[in-house]
Amino acid sequence: MPRALWLLIIGMAVNVTGSSFLWPLNTIYIHNHLGKSLMAAGVVLMLNSAASVAGNLFGGNLFDKIGGYKSILLGIGITLFALVCLTIWHGWPEYVVFLTVIGFGSGIVFPSMYAFAGSVWKEGGRKAFNAIYVAQNLGVAVGAALGGIVADYSFQLIFLANTVMYVIFLLIAIFGYKDIAEHTAIKPSNINESSTVKNRKRLYALLILCAGYLLCWVAYVQWQTTIASYTQQIHIPLKQYSLLWAINGALIVIGQPLLNLFLKKFTGTLKAQMIIGMIIFIVSFIVAAKAVNFSAFVAGMVILTFGEMLIWPAVPTVASDLAPKGREGFYQGIVNSTATGGRMIGPLLGGMLVDLYGMRMLYNVLFALFFVAIFTTVIYDRKIKLKKEAAVDSISC
Repeated sequence: MPRALWLLIIGMAVNVTGSSFLWPLNTIYIHNHLGKSLMAAGVVLMLNSAASVAGNLFGGNLFDKIGGYKSILLGIGITLFALVCLTIWHGWPEYVVFLTVIGFGSGIVFPSMYAFAGSVWKEGGRKAFNAIYVAQNLGVAVGAALGGIVADYSFQLIFLANTVMYVIFLLIAIFGYKDIAEHTAIKPSNINESSTVKNRKRLYALLILCAGYLLCWVAYVQWQTTIASYTQQIHIPLKQYSLLWAINGALIVIGQPLLNLFLKKFTGTLKAQMIIGMIIFIVSFIVAAKAVNFSAFVAGMVILTFGEMLIWPAVPTVASDLAPKGREGFYQGIVNSTATGGRMIGPLLGGMLVDLYGMRMLYNVLFALFFVAIFTTVIYDRKIKLKKEAAVDSISC
């Protein structure tokens, strides 16, 4: 892998380690420490995610206009300001305000990181995005494992740890990403405006794919929200719940390289890879629905992890393949905003369903969402494929 990609990997790992001290525990903190309902927690997380969606779209467009270096520094600056404030003021309603600002700032960063990854190692294809994905989950494993331990002692230290990690990320960005920006800069004159119809079809294909991607995230985020709260109700200790995310991250760090070896020999397409991942997701939620002890939740998490290893890196890879030159940031912004949209809708939807109808209804709705996601994944590139087939037929004639 290129040196520039290694710098992105290190930066992503540090960034996510910091945020992983807090995000798995948000619902627990709001519900158990601030005394608010699950529905209220869902609203707070929805605001955080809505701000992140705006940040993703803004950051993606910013990458195409001013480059990734300045975009990343802006996002880090906004996030770091909010984290410092949150470290000092973390009661109600200050928690809501600063968590929303954090969502916007961090949202600006991610599209640029992914667009950079696709630019610095184009020949690597999905490998570049797999590497960033592994870095994210290394951060999840370390941050979540330490977060549960630190939170048992003091939530104050959770906010401080997040802030310190973002300072380190800022230093990495300042001294490491300027050269990347200079070597991957795309001038406006290089943007091809002659293929408007083709580009529109590619954009529609991405939007259809991302509709299913959003639904998968709506379901996935339940492990961080409603399922997290449920584990507390059945008296699973906070340390053990945090260990679930440590297992998730560690399994990805260890398992993704091995999975990549399998995918090299896998003759199917990225589409088949994503569909298989969604089926595995369904199995994981079946296990979670029947879980009554920690070992059962561990089994569900392990299965879930294999599913996400197939889906999460594949979608930005497809976006990179579909993106016209000079629009890489915009397309990655769509992907990241879709994932964030799922994290926005998921906590509120899950909280409402559990508060009003219980966990059984939640699982039934999630299964329905997965079947819709499989359908959108099957059809997303239909028009593009038909066009390619027509072109092949005309050549053969």
